[in-house]
Amino acid sequence: MPPTGPTTAVIGAGISGLTAGKMLGDYGVPYTCFESSDRVGGNWAFGNPNGHSSAYRSLHIDTSKHRLSFKDFPMPDEYPDFPHHTQIKAYLDSYAEAFDLLDRIEFENGVQHAAQDPDGGWQITDQAGDTRHFDLLVVANGHHWDPRMADFPGEFTGETMHSHHYIDPRTPLDLFQKRILIVGIGNSAADIAVELSSKTLQNEVVLSTRSSAWIVPKYMYGLPADKYFATSPHIPLAWQRKIVQKMQFMTGSNPELYGLPKPNHKFFEAHPTQSVELPLRLGSGDVVPKGNVSRLDGRTVHFEDGTSSDFDVIVYATGYNITFPFFDEDFISAPDNRIRLFKRMFKPGVDDLVFMGFAQAVPTLFPFVEAQARLLGAYAVGKYAPPSVAEMERIIDADTEMYMGHVLDRPRHTHQMDYFIYEHDLRTKEIPAGVARAGARA
Repeated sequence: MPPTGPTTAVIGAGISGLTAGKMLGDYGVPYTCFESSDRVGGNWAFGNPNGHSSAYRSLHIDTSKHRLSFKDFPMPDEYPDFPHHTQIKAYLDSYAEAFDLLDRIEFENGVQHAAQDPDGGWQITDQAGDTRHFDLLVVANGHHWDPRMADFPGEFTGETMHSHHYIDPRTPLDLFQKRILIVGIGNSAADIAVELSSKTLQNEVVLSTRSSAWIVPKYMYGLPADKYFATSPHIPLAWQRKIVQKMQFMTGSNPELYGLPKPNHKFFEAHPTQSVELPLRLGSGDVVPKGNVSRLDGRTVHFEDGTSSDFDVIVYATGYNITFPFFDEDFISAPDNRIRLFKRMFKPGVDDLVFMGFAQAVPTLFPFVEAQARLLGAYAVGKYAPPSVAEMERIIDADTEMYMGHVLDRPRHTHQMDYFIYEHDLRTKEIPAGVARAGARA
């Protein structure tokens, strides 16, 4: 198919960049994908040379393959319900090969700077120092690579690290016969606490949490639990949350049952933690639960409950910043992870810029970015037109209230999104409306 759309630059060859490239190729849009690494996969490329992978050696995906698969490229039947990160990487490699995406990727040549051209489009300066013009810029550099640290009063004189850098009990620190404090209670915190609390390592592991979290199982009644979960676009979300909250006792997800603090939010008012093993380790005494840290004093950590303990290592599993190092900060940034995007894709008033994958999508990011890619492809060839800037701003406010009005005011939750509602909205409402707008303007 001959090129039919604007010359396009895609930043990143992780899942967002790959799905964007696949759809641009389907529409015949000429594009170049800039990737700072020597491989595809982004966060799922374990040991990624560009430092952007947060995968640890033992990592398995927390979402089942049944929810994870792209609609046009199912995961292999022989994959287990919860694949290992090496299988996710192999899946992305197969995706790139199946849709001939590799030839469009410039490996080890990321974007150093992206600036708007006064005459329209973008001036893209790459790692090699070359500057090229593109009509459209697609930003898909991910949001799980720039670690965010907790800021506690005082100073800790032991060793510290962020979960982003954790590989295994020997790398990058020797975590054997140590007193370890893990701060956070997301999926990574749970996995790392389970691994480091194995009696074979002879560690003392304490898990500290500020907000606590509801802990949901990976299996229910012999099937992946997320097979039972799908919000309906035809019932108010508030009603659905109330129903789920009333059924919460069936999941055994109340962290108080295992000694953790009472959550400061209701079930599904924050992203739950998915773990089978953490409750077992808490119940077995292998992991000691604690509330929030109040201050640091040398090797001593004081907690808000008035107790204190000495530690050798603190592992901060405290999330990530949304960062765009290639943009001038006065053009666009995301303080406290807040960024106003129409349908999580468009910055109002900037017509030649599209963002991909910047959401904490429930249950997972894979089909979310696939849904976004469909809109991107139509937009790139002029078959879709967004509404006016004023209407975009109004809808951003409405979507923010719908998706996040009930959640905790924390950086982790400033971009939470329900995939099922989002995809239904794009497919049945926004894309058809945008096609009609584009037709009216033609």
